[in-house]
This record gives sequence, C-alpha cells and structure tokens, in this order.
Amino acid sequence: MAFVRAARVSDVPPGHVKVVEAGYEDVALCNVDGQICAIADLCTHDDGPLGEGCLHGDQIECPRHGARFDVRTGAALSLPAVVAVPTFEVKVEGDDILVDVEV
Repeated sequence: MAFVRAARVSDVPPGHVKVVEAGYEDVALCNVDGQICAIADLCTHDDGPLGEGCLHGDQIECPRHGARFDVRTGAALSLPAVVAVPTFEVKVEGDDILVDVEV
C-alpha cells in the first residue's frame, strides 16, 4: 500500500463524488463538508458503480437498488447491502488528494 495522488481537492466540491483510478483501485472520492473520504467504487450488493450514486451528507446511495453506505467507515446502512465497502486512508497536501492504495 502506498499513498498516490488521486485528484485535486478542487475536483471534488462539497457534497459531490468523483470516481478516479488510484493504483489498481477504482475509488469514489466523496467530499463531506470539506472532508475527503475514499471508498471503493463497488456496491457490495451487486458490484454496481457506487460512485455514480447520490451523496447524502456522509452516506452514499447506490444508483441500482438504493443500498446506502457510510463513506467514512464503509458500513452498509440499508438493505439490500449487508457487507461493508472497503475504504481507503486519505491525506490532503495542498490541493492534492492522496489515497493509500495497492500499487
């Protein structure tokens, strides 16, 4: 695991999600009131594109079947998902978002 540059802070305004490729991972970067969170772009219910869902505060809703996940912890918060989504450690240096991923 290593920190890699994934995006700029200015690429992810508050309340928005941006999907990026970081190392070998597809990552959904979520801006929750200025805090950048990184979660796998993969719904654990049916492998759907989680990053295409809507961000509601600190929760993201899968666009396929409505499962919700906490973007800070990855915890599954509603059915049909019951398994957490992987999350990644984030560091912000200046305008750079760095994500700890497999490289």
